Amino acid sequence: MAASPDYSHFVKTDAEGRSRIDLAIDGITCAACLGDIETAMKRLPGVMTARLNLTSHRLAVSFDAGKIEAGGLTGALEAIGYRAYPYEQRKVEADEAARFYLLLKCLGVAAFAAMNVMLLSISVWSGEGSSMSPETRDFFHFLSALIALPAAAYAGQPFYVSALTSLRQGRVNMDVPITIGVTLALALSVYETWSHAPQAYFDSAIMLLAFLLAGRVMDQAMRRKTRAAAGNLAALKGENALRFASGAQEPPGTQESPGAQETEDNLVLTPVAALVEGDRVLVRAGERIPADGAIESGASSVDESAITGETLGKPVGVGDNVYAGSINGDGALKLRVTAAGNAALIDEAARLIDAAGAARSGYVRLADRASQLYAPIVHLAALASGLTWYFFLGAGVHHALVIGISVLIITCPCALALAVPAVQAMASGAFFRAGLFLNDATGLEKLGEIDTVIFDKTGTLTLPEPRVANASEIPPDLLDLAARLAHSSSHPLARAVARSARTAPPLPDARETPGMGVAAPFGQAEAWLGSAAFCEVESPGPDADASAIFIRHGARWARLLIRQTLRPDAAKVLAHLRESGCKIAILSGDRPEAVAPIARELAVESWSGALKPADKIAFIGERAAEGEKILMVGDGLNDAPALAAAYASISPIDAVHLTQTQADAVFLGDRLAPVAAAIAIARRARGLMRQNLFFAAGYNVVAVPFAMSGHATPLFAALAMSASSIVVTLNALRLRGPGKAVTLLLREQKATAGEPARRAAPPNPVAAPSA
Repeated sequence: MAASPDYSHFVKTDAEGRSRIDLAIDGITCAACLGDIETAMKRLPGVMTARLNLTSHRLAVSFDAGKIEAGGLTGALEAIGYRAYPYEQRKVEADEAARFYLLLKCLGVAAFAAMNVMLLSISVWSGEGSSMSPETRDFFHFLSALIALPAAAYAGQPFYVSALTSLRQGRVNMDVPITIGVTLALALSVYETWSHAPQAYFDSAIMLLAFLLAGRVMDQAMRRKTRAAAGNLAALKGENALRFASGAQEPPGTQESPGAQETEDNLVLTPVAALVEGDRVLVRAGERIPADGAIESGASSVDESAITGETLGKPVGVGDNVYAGSINGDGALKLRVTAAGNAALIDEAARLIDAAGAARSGYVRLADRASQLYAPIVHLAALASGLTWYFFLGAGVHHALVIGISVLIITCPCALALAVPAVQAMASGAFFRAGLFLNDATGLEKLGEIDTVIFDKTGTLTLPEPRVANASEIPPDLLDLAARLAHSSSHPLARAVARSARTAPPLPDARETPGMGVAAPFGQAEAWLGSAAFCEVESPGPDADASAIFIRHGARWARLLIRQTLRPDAAKVLAHLRESGCKIAILSGDRPEAVAPIARELAVESWSGALKPADKIAFIGERAAEGEKILMVGDGLNDAPALAAAYASISPIDAVHLTQTQADAVFLGDRLAPVAAAIAIARRARGLMRQNLFFAAGYNVVAVPFAMSGHATPLFAALAMSASSIVVTLNALRLRGPGKAVTLLLREQKATAGEPARRAAPPNPVAAPSA
């Protein structure tokens, strides 16, 4: 017996200390394969979990390395007819491309043969009862055989190999009835041609293969398009980074962007995979950011379109966080790595895409069970039909065999197997394009049933970072000066001011007085940023919902109000949710006087403040008892219990980890449009799944009795069965997005991304007149 391959270097250890490996699986042809593979894995000693992603053919297995080796897992899969090897993105993509190319070639051969055979068949049909001689008819059948037999031998490879592998392992998958039906139809046609019979069924066999291959090519193309999202994300990190050698000093000139070339002696070209938290790296203008990090020096703008979908550059400066995969703009940045290895945001996004592809709702599980039971039922129905016609209804062997073949072909459960996975694959892609990632197996189904949406306030309806709330009222030059001073302070209020003009360079010779403010000479006068006392101005009095910081330059001064501001599209998104039939509520742990103005601005009548986690759970429980299906949207640690208690839940991608693990989905960016998209996409997906399941079931209710009664020829059966598969796939392709209304919100999100917080400002009513 051959030794198991050594895959130990592909094994990782998860947070719970379990060994984990991702395997790529070859030989998967339908949804029934999923149950076979997962069941075989779970029977092995030491295997704790096994989850197969039907979209990417990626099997995630967690196991006890003390009881079974990774090589033993692949051996067990090969024993049931599947080739397995460690999942490596490039190899998997190459194998996938080769399989897709084979399907295309098989489809081309089958389609070419089908057109020519049908031309001959039509000639035979039109010649019946006319002057066509038996010799001419036999010649046309002979020509059809010459075309169909070699074409079917080549084009049917994907089905034959799968069926033979399944039978060798004592299993029956959906390719078995296809293979039997095609083989019997061709064998019967050869016999009919040899015995000079008036009918042959070469057209049925080759048309069946052509339509089935067309359906598989469409399904494969759809899944490849969705799967490419995770693969493209993984490729965005790049391969190398410029890391500062241990003990290297900050390069001169980095603060102002120029001067990056002066530091090359201190830089080491390091593989991105080798970076660790705390490393310092240099990102030059135009380069891709290699890891998540905080900016220590430099100012620039970054293109985060790959991460957040926002196409305009985002201004960044000292203290801001940037993410791997983003593209640096026009300034050099020195970063301190905050997340390396596979812990970066882009890796988390890729994992969530993969999880979405592996998610299985109730509809998916129903279709899986039905398709697993369906294959043996198909064979029994075909056999029973043929025997009944032969023994009880007086049909000859030939006629009984034709009816049996027709039943075998027409009842193949391909449409049922594709009904839900095809929609799910499209939904996963639509979620990604909308800036959403599913995080739970049943999230898609639950989001489609939502009728009430409850929002947390802080960090959910409002942006997670405080901003200058009255920026539009501050003279632009004074606001820019405040931002330049703020870059030299570590105070939280100063950091909020710095965000209003991130690319503004710090003022030289700035002096900070801890707890008071920062000052620096600017022009012909001194500039101050800090408290009213520090700036020597008279405060107009406290604001009930904001903190204040003051800027003074000479005799000019202004008060900057710092508060958490609403997400830019919050009002429009909540209005859309109401129009779509959802009830809206706000539950916040913040003070009622801070929640009230937010609720008024958003026209939300049902709101509460000063709530503890238990209070939020009680509120959700009361609504749920009344039959409402509640979506909770929150980001804080105190929201995690409420997220778990709600029927469905969504959190921002920058929420705390515990909150993300409780959420069914997470969204990217500063806007709430993805929340509306989640509900819209899920509702459309749920409707399409139900349509596909209804159609697949209805098709069989009509087609099976029709075939059993002897009214369906093998050609009609081939056309009907193939058409049913193509119909459910085309129906799934209708799910391209969340619908027109939400698409406009998402487009507005991208169009206004990176827009400066302030616009042309009116005169400042707080500022004193210039001297």
